[in-house]
Amino acid sequence: MTGASEPREGVIAGGNWIVDRVKFIDAWPPEDSLANIQSELSGNGGAPYNVLKNLKRLGAGFPLEAVGLVGEDADGDRILEDCRLHGIDTAQLRRTPAAATSYTDVMTVRGTGRRTFFHQRGANALLGPEQFAFNTTRCKMFHLGYILLLDRLDDFADGKPRAAEVLRRAREAGLRTSLDCVSENSDRFRSVVCPVLPEVDLFFANDTEAEKLTGIQLREAGAVRASGVERAAGALLRSGVREWVILHFPEGAYALNRSGEGRWQPSLAVSSGSIAGVAGAGDAFASGVLYAQHLGWPMQEALRLGVCAAASSLSKATCSDGVLTAAECLGLEGRWATRKLPA
Repeated sequence: MTGASEPREGVIAGGNWIVDRVKFIDAWPPEDSLANIQSELSGNGGAPYNVLKNLKRLGAGFPLEAVGLVGEDADGDRILEDCRLHGIDTAQLRRTPAAATSYTDVMTVRGTGRRTFFHQRGANALLGPEQFAFNTTRCKMFHLGYILLLDRLDDFADGKPRAAEVLRRAREAGLRTSLDCVSENSDRFRSVVCPVLPEVDLFFANDTEAEKLTGIQLREAGAVRASGVERAAGALLRSGVREWVILHFPEGAYALNRSGEGRWQPSLAVSSGSIAGVAGAGDAFASGVLYAQHLGWPMQEALRLGVCAAASSLSKATCSDGVLTAAECLGLEGRWATRKLPA
């Protein structure tokens, strides 16, 4: 650990470390029938893996540190080597013989881009509070994800999910905390996510997650409604988020803080022919916001970089390979028009 008087710098991220195996198929089959795999590739997956790799691609000159578990297998080797190549400190990204490295089969219909996920939770299910050592880092920010997909951290101790303990310890160590959850089809959002929010400074959620957390409908007739977005953000602040609620959706993003300051940002209207895949767009958005916030940019500019980073990620089928430098991401505003903000 460095001297306590030194200023904090860097992002430490923990949670799901996943290898995504993306398979492009000709059509989604009914049960008991066949689909053809036309091509396939592999890439990074999971919030900390995506975010840290994206931060490096955006041009982060500050420290990047990983926390998590991978198996003693070839996928674990691959993740650790990829982190090394991207300058990510893996002192807290440990190996376990008790489970395989987590992976997801992402079945993508080539003609429509629709994706279906088959997920193996693997070593991520074993990640517990004891794996997080905040007394050994001088990072400024801590990002945790995905809650609802981390078995031991989602489990309860003393009436709260164990993720709350991890986030509380990070805050007590002087870090600014951020959290992301997964869009699972369940009724666990309010019971698992809401009790954690009082330990979260920046909370990221998409429109589906925000609806499940608040019970407030954000879409009507397929379109996001500004009133629903603003009401949901307010409800999440009342649930305990300490600084900013940041909601994102294909049309753009909205952030609201405890002082009642709301910020809207439209997304870029990327043409369908330029979209290779949408996997990881949410993490690319979060990466842009975290990059900007780490550098002290105002929230409006952070949202602007977030939507541009998300747009850049769409050019590749994997989560991070399309992410450009921060300047190049912002330069996409000269290529694509902006969408209309929700009414």
